Amino acid sequence: MAKLPYYYAEMDSPIGILTVVQSSKGVCFIEFGSASDTSTSINMKLRKLQINATLLNESPPLKMVEEQLCAYFNGELKDFRLPLDLIGTRFQKLVWEKVASIPYGVTKSYKQIATEIGSPKAVRAIGGANNRNPVPIIIPCHRVIGTNGSMVGYGGGLDKKEILLRLEGSFERISS
Repeated sequence: MAKLPYYYAEMDSPIGILTVVQSSKGVCFIEFGSASDTSTSINMKLRKLQINATLLNESPPLKMVEEQLCAYFNGELKDFRLPLDLIGTRFQKLVWEKVASIPYGVTKSYKQIATEIGSPKAVRAIGGANNRNPVPIIIPCHRVIGTNGSMVGYGGGLDKKEILLRLEGSFERISS
């Protein structure tokens, strides 16, 4: 069976180097760190998903992703318009869809998300799905906070979450 091409590129950002991975269908991973630091993790995720892939370091397929991420970090883009290739459970995809609908500069609690998807007691499961978000920033899981307004959990670290919320102008509202 031939290996499927998955393209990756690194880019600098205000939260450090990001490695972006895209299949023929769309963006499938954003990892915090350089390609050399994240390649093992990316390959493990692909194997776990039973995807026979070869990673190719070719930026041209990722040009639109890089342009939109740069525009976001420069405060010029509030909504991403990118094809995504997300693999997850039905529940995870439901959570990611709800999180993706949180507007720029707005935060919601895990409890609010749970209630909005019709599972008000699934707060921990919402956190688990958020933790497995394969495309942070594009699906803005940094906009999900604790019920009491506290900064809790972020795969890239709370320092990155704070930077992203400050960029969007919402950190001051939750920290005051």
